Amino acid sequence: MQALCRQVFGFRLAMIALAAPAALLNASPGLGQNLVGAAVVVTFMGSYALFRDWERFGPLLLRHPTLLAADTLFGSLLLVSAGPDTTLAYVSVCTPLLAGLAYSWRGAACFASLQSLILLLVQATLARTGDRTPAEALLVPGLCVIAGAVGSTLRNLMLRFGEATRALTTVQARLAATEAVAEERARLARELHDSVAKTLHGVALAAEGLAASANAPSPDAAVLRRQADLVARAARRAAAESRELLTDLRRAPDPASPLDLEAELRTRTRAFTTQTGVPATYEPTSDDRPLPPVPPAVARQLLTITEEALENAHRHASPTSVRVTAGVEDDHLLLTVYDDGRGLPPDSTLEHLRGTGHFGLLGMVERAASVGARIRIGRGAHARGTEVRVDVPLTALTALSTPTTSGDAA
Repeated sequence: MQALCRQVFGFRLAMIALAAPAALLNASPGLGQNLVGAAVVVTFMGSYALFRDWERFGPLLLRHPTLLAADTLFGSLLLVSAGPDTTLAYVSVCTPLLAGLAYSWRGAACFASLQSLILLLVQATLARTGDRTPAEALLVPGLCVIAGAVGSTLRNLMLRFGEATRALTTVQARLAATEAVAEERARLARELHDSVAKTLHGVALAAEGLAASANAPSPDAAVLRRQADLVARAARRAAAESRELLTDLRRAPDPASPLDLEAELRTRTRAFTTQTGVPATYEPTSDDRPLPPVPPAVARQLLTITEEALENAHRHASPTSVRVTAGVEDDHLLLTVYDDGRGLPPDSTLEHLRGTGHFGLLGMVERAASVGARIRIGRGAHARGTEVRVDVPLTALTALSTPTTSGDAA
């Protein structure tokens, strides 16, 4: 609506500039020329100020309709001097249009009536209008009425459009907040599943073993101490993982300190072999193209996917060996974890896993999507076993500087 008002004042400005010479030439010398000159200055500068700086002077005009009425009276002096046949007639039509935009239909009706009355009086007092037909005499006053109706209609449309826009913005904000909450809940679920939940499961198994040893007919004190120590270490690890999770929730990521992904993969592969006894090796796919530095947000997701794939292989596949590979091919970073175990069941879809409470593979897919990577879980090119293949575009390594960035998973 502000833009429409500014355009109307710009049009008024041009029409006043075109009609001002005629109004000054037709004015009577002396007082008449002074009044017409003052009217030219007032109407021209008023239109210019509102066109140039509506944000400053527009609210003043909206609060005080008498300013527009005063402008109408000054414009009538120009209309009397220049005549209704000049471009000032268009200025007269603009007045009820502005009133409709600024003051709704009541203002439009008031100013349309006032401007029409002024036009009829001017036409009646000027002798050179005697040859006009009634239709010609009522043409401009009729346009004033139509302009007022158009102005008030446009105002109503703009206000309704503004209300609809605000309502849409509110709905979008609520949807964004709901989506953010859902994403954060999914992230927390992944973190709990991949850290604390597994450790607590180990604590439960160790406690069951301790209870079974204690109920034996002749319990061995050394075995009991060893199992109790295992329970204590697992409990301390669960507490440490909980603190790490809480720290991560409050810590801002530092994208300026990338991680050495290859060194981390070697370390975690060796740790998996030490903890489970399953032979696991890490091999780079190419010595000519080493892995580039990886932002912490991306590296953390890739390492967690690797650890989850290793843990799944140990717990569910009974493999004889596991192989982890990583390298750069074309413009992508490829990470694979392959085990030669029994492979996935035929019904291992994401919906089935979600429904049965198995969230490991689901979390891997979500983690890959969060860094803009693609993940494939299956046999791949192997005759048996399971291969987890993660494909990360190299552009994501520089573009992703936050923990959560949307992507797609396959």
